[in-house]
Amino acid sequence: MYEGVIQNLIDELGRLPGVGPKGAQRIAFYLLAADHADVKRLADALLEVTERVRFCRTCGNVAEAEECRICLDPRRDTAVICVVEEPKDVAAVEKIREFRGRYHVLGGAISPIDGIGPDELRIRELMARLADGAVTELILATDPNLEGEATAAYLARLVKPMGLRVTRPASGLPVGGDLEYADEVTLGRAFEGRRLLDV
Repeated sequence: MYEGVIQNLIDELGRLPGVGPKGAQRIAFYLLAADHADVKRLADALLEVTERVRFCRTCGNVAEAEECRICLDPRRDTAVICVVEEPKDVAAVEKIREFRGRYHVLGGAISPIDGIGPDELRIRELMARLADGAVTELILATDPNLEGEATAAYLARLVKPMGLRVTRPASGLPVGGDLEYADEVTLGRAFEGRRLLDV
């Protein structure tokens, strides 16, 4: 549609996850109209993040050093590991300020259709962390979709001989939701995980 550097920018922006052709075009034209200093700050931030950010050698979370701030925090409970798919999931769990253990980021979920098997994930690293027997509970907080469920089931079977307490976050109806709009799986889980009301 366009040519030269404008089309190159639109094409590159369109490669970003969640950015379609129209969104890429909007962002490109926003950047064209933006102040040069603002665009330079964005470009510098993009370069800096690719140069300085890496993945924690222990858990796989994003970090600016060899280990992330959570793995370096001596106040965190080393006996409990929460397994998540991506670093963004760590941020989501941290936001609730309820979990005080450590994390393990798998780097995805088992998805045979996408060619992702257990060997493509950080499962070997997880097993190495569990080998010394210091961990007593493994929370499998993978996404509540087909791939996340398959990954959680695989991990649960894999660690069963270790005698760990393996848990999964409860799932069900969101606060403020209506029963009529809940899908069958969500509603089924809500009924499975029902709790006693103390009145």
